[in-house]
Amino acid sequence: MTTFWVWGLALVLYAAFLAWYQNWRGPLRPAEVESLVERMRADSAEATDRNSLDAIKAFFLADDGREFFMLNLVRLAPGTIADPTTGEQKPAREVMEGYTKMFLPALFARGGHPAIAARKIGPFVDTWGVPADPDWTMIGYMRYRSRRDLAQLVCDPRFNGAHEFKFAAMPETASFPTRPMMMFLPSPRIWVGLAIALAAALGQIALLLGAAA
Repeated sequence: MTTFWVWGLALVLYAAFLAWYQNWRGPLRPAEVESLVERMRADSAEATDRNSLDAIKAFFLADDGREFFMLNLVRLAPGTIADPTTGEQKPAREVMEGYTKMFLPALFARGGHPAIAARKIGPFVDTWGVPADPDWTMIGYMRYRSRRDLAQLVCDPRFNGAHEFKFAAMPETASFPTRPMMMFLPSPRIWVGLAIALAAALGQIALLLGAAA
């Protein structure tokens, strides 16, 4: 019976995971939205100049407290471009790393993560009523724990310098928030729980076998 402490540890680990992965603070409140939008306007002017603050504010005001996924369509600059810091000519993918090396850890700290990243391998094949293909390079599908986390990331002044790398590497991009209607891959809430349970079961078996030896 003494081996059952393994399951207690497993429950603690899964609770810690949910504490990080789940939004427990509920939707954004109107006063929060006003404060965050003002911070975005003051601290991230370079980034917000390229976006509609009215549209962003409307998205925040309609917060339901649930997770969402941001679809990013990206066209990387062809050839080489100047590094915003050193002026050295580099491929756009390398310049883009100046942004992602700051953004991804900050996103992960707030319970977000890339869900899908894929590069384009052919032209539009089923299209009508839309502008010409801007020759997208790749798509990214990023999971956000909440709209509050997105707001805090956007208005974080530490990213002001990092945006220079993104703007230099991506002459064109389009992003919009989505909510999956159907996903064939299970949520981390499921597979992380199953992985922890499997590890606990194997650990208990190993302890029992060691005690019986």
